[in-house]
Amino acid sequence: MSAATGIMVNGKPAQVEEGSTLAGLAETLGLPDRGVAVALDGEIVPRSQWAVTLITDGSAVEVVSIAAGG
Repeated sequence: MSAATGIMVNGKPAQVEEGSTLAGLAETLGLPDRGVAVALDGEIVPRSQWAVTLITDGSAVEVVSIAAGG
């Protein structure tokens, strides 16, 4: 059985499996393929790095939707 890791997602407590990546979290959250940015502990992580960026216990993840405006 895998252990859970406690994190914050957009300021709310969440649990992910130990060893989870940002890509896995994005899938779990149902994030779209385009139009979102993700920051891990205050640093924007390029989408190309999501699959190799591990989420550790106590991490803070911010997901921001990018919207066109005028």
